[in-house]
Amino acid sequence: MTTNTYTIREIKPEDNKQVAKIIRDVLIEFGAPKAGTAYEDKALDFLYEAYNKPKSAYFVVVINNQIIGGAGIMKLQNSEDTICELQKMYFSSEARGKGIGAEMMETCLKKALDFGFGKCYLETLPYMEGARKLYQKTGFKSLDAPLGDTGHYSCTMWMIKYLI
Repeated sequence: MTTNTYTIREIKPEDNKQVAKIIRDVLIEFGAPKAGTAYEDKALDFLYEAYNKPKSAYFVVVINNQIIGGAGIMKLQNSEDTICELQKMYFSSEARGKGIGAEMMETCLKKALDFGFGKCYLETLPYMEGARKLYQKTGFKSLDAPLGDTGHYSCTMWMIKYLI
């Protein structure tokens, strides 16, 4: 998908390093703990490979050949086959507040439907208020406890959206 200023496209192998840096930089910017978050995920430096499998996709946002954010969809580990997880949705500061996140959400949720998922789950941190507002605006509802097995024990807010 392309607009006048940016493009949303699927990740390529050569994007791995830029995307991992953005995710780690954003987590540091927000003072997130490194343990129990995406910061320490083994797959973080190899997102193309991690999402290069059936019913998985990772998208990046590009401006002037520079990646400024991304997000992915994948089946939620150790859960029902009909539940996917919105994963690793992070944007550099220059991408925030421009509607890019909403468009990325639309892209990911459409892909989740294409894959046949009926629900989309996510985990976040309480102080990532901008992200939580976007999730709520997109129809995600809070849960009282986590689903599946993400390994992100520092993420203490859980949300779900019914896609169908």
